[in-house]
Amino acid sequence: MSAECCTPGQGHGHGPELLTLAAPGPKQPSSHSPSSARGAASAARVARQLLDLPGGRFLMGTEDPDGFPADREGPVREAEVAAFRIAPTTVTNAQYATFVKATGYVTEAERFGFSFVFGGFLAPEVAAVAAPVDQVPWWRAVGEASWRSPEGPGSAVAARQNHPVVHVSHNDALAYCAWSGTRLPTETEWEYAARGGLEQRRYPWGDELTPRGRHMCNIWQGEFPHHNTEEDGYAGTAPVKSFRPNGFGLYNAVGNVWEWCADWFTPDNSRVMRGGSYLCHDSYCNRYRVAARSSNTPDSSTGNIGFRVAADRRA
Repeated sequence: MSAECCTPGQGHGHGPELLTLAAPGPKQPSSHSPSSARGAASAARVARQLLDLPGGRFLMGTEDPDGFPADREGPVREAEVAAFRIAPTTVTNAQYATFVKATGYVTEAERFGFSFVFGGFLAPEVAAVAAPVDQVPWWRAVGEASWRSPEGPGSAVAARQNHPVVHVSHNDALAYCAWSGTRLPTETEWEYAARGGLEQRRYPWGDELTPRGRHMCNIWQGEFPHHNTEEDGYAGTAPVKSFRPNGFGLYNAVGNVWEWCADWFTPDNSRVMRGGSYLCHDSYCNRYRVAARSSNTPDSSTGNIGFRVAADRRA
């Protein structure tokens, strides 16, 4: 598996903090075991926790001068979305662990044997053997990094049960959806929900990044990639209910982790991701705006990609 970095305007429109993982050959089937009654109950509970949104017409996209034309953020156009349901938070480590325990699912990062981790998070002994990525050396290809061990050997999620699961590919997200009776949101649904009822605002809460000096999302502060002042309280992922929810009740719709959507970004090999992550900084990424978009291949995984689930509206 090799890593490829794309800058804005090249390739599939990735931001510089995003990487593509290409499978070395045919994928091996995941290992599944029948769900237990307890696992089935947990799956049903996921669907019960979704928010009901009415849908309707809204102005989608942006012509923000800080946007990236190559990402096709614009033009601003009227979009319509039917009533649907969506999770208030991204899927947590605890929720994903329940799914894995019930099904025996093995993620693609685990099968590939590595995933990509921000170098500043690595223990010295791990960093010493983790190869930096060309053009973006702050990313390292770390053996044994996965959702269970987000920073590779010696790391764990025991203290991060309510943080978003990461190192999950689009395919891994779909497997969770199939188990829980949900699906990934379409890109239109995601933006409608992330806007929280506000029309053409830059962020889910308005146009000002830090109204009255208050931090509203988990992104990078300071000088990227050398020094994060952590003014928002977090260096890596934050608990999924950090900060105030938007007008529809969604938490962390921007920042924290990128979120997979159902749509193809390009018809052949990349899926849409929305929302930006804890590594986004206005000096090089600025994709924590609600209309910003990016992509990665369906088998890609990094330490800043997660997902939230959606479903059709109940009759």
